[in-house]
Amino acid sequence: MKSVAIIGGGLAGLVAALHLASKGIPVTLIEKKVYPFHKVCGEYISNEVLPYLKSLHADPAPLQPATISRFMLSSPAGKTIEAALDLGGFGLSRYTFDHYLYTLAQARGVSFKLHTTVQEVLFAQDSFNLKLSDGETITADIVLGAYGKRTNLDRQLNRPFFHHRSPYIGVKYHIQLDYPKDLIALHNFKDGYAGISAIEDNRYCFCYLTTRENLKKHGTIQAMEKAVLSRNPLLRQILNEAEFLYDQPEVINEVSFATKSCIEHHILMCGDAAGMITPLCGNGMAIAIHAGKIAAETVLHYFESGRNRQLLEQQYSLNWKAAFENRLKVGRAVQHLFGSTTLSEIAVGALKYSPAVVQAIMRNTHGQPF
Repeated sequence: MKSVAIIGGGLAGLVAALHLASKGIPVTLIEKKVYPFHKVCGEYISNEVLPYLKSLHADPAPLQPATISRFMLSSPAGKTIEAALDLGGFGLSRYTFDHYLYTLAQARGVSFKLHTTVQEVLFAQDSFNLKLSDGETITADIVLGAYGKRTNLDRQLNRPFFHHRSPYIGVKYHIQLDYPKDLIALHNFKDGYAGISAIEDNRYCFCYLTTRENLKKHGTIQAMEKAVLSRNPLLRQILNEAEFLYDQPEVINEVSFATKSCIEHHILMCGDAAGMITPLCGNGMAIAIHAGKIAAETVLHYFESGRNRQLLEQQYSLNWKAAFENRLKVGRAVQHLFGSTTLSEIAVGALKYSPAVVQAIMRNTHGQPF
């Protein structure tokens, strides 16, 4: 028997499912929501992912994503630096992109269990039993954990980061605005930063990270935006001029950048479940796609070479760390320069006269085409 269960239907889970199904591996993917749905996400993807997506016959071009080639960073006072993006990227909403990958995977034989959660994962005699919220139990040779930033399954697995509260919340809108379509901009404010970039259908993703304390102090998201974000003149312009396309923003709590293990109880973790790059450095979507590729390739090697689980886990851990460990470390280091108003002003001022440093940070937080 060869079977894989994937917990979570975000980018890492969907591309891994597509990859494995293309090689004839039976895949069951469990997702707590029903496609299409919105997610808190910056919705910018580096072009490093395009060769792989095309190899899966999942080229995003038919979705008409925005083409992004320039980067801007602003301080809380509105000082800016700009740089060209070496590889460039594209903007595409998770609502559209995830649903597209889901329909492709479904057409290629992936079995989906939607509106379903995994209550417990048990490993015994070299296989897994997954107890689902609908009362069903499924078995699998391999389990991939691709369920995002934080779930109750992390509690069940007793993952160390779960027991330490994170101060961060994420907020996302889709907006319409007279704004450059080729630019991704990151705007700092007190205890946070916001990103804006174009997506499909002449819309923009406006997404920011801040602290629960900021929200608690001002009472509502709208009051916080007016009192805190609007101190940055570039953010004030966006908030005053944009047409907001949601009645309410998408919000996520407990966004954690803590170091995580890419293997837990023999489950191979992918994407944000294995570690999240700070939104300030962007590119979490590209990392998730690359992680799905690494997981799928490692699982295929396991099935083809004698099913040595110890070797599987060792190889996956090595491959994951080689691809992402440095990127996540650089992201966490860069994040410490921002959030504080004083440090942000100093950092942007210094980077304005150090274009080589800006390019080095981008190179170290973005990957090469794969």
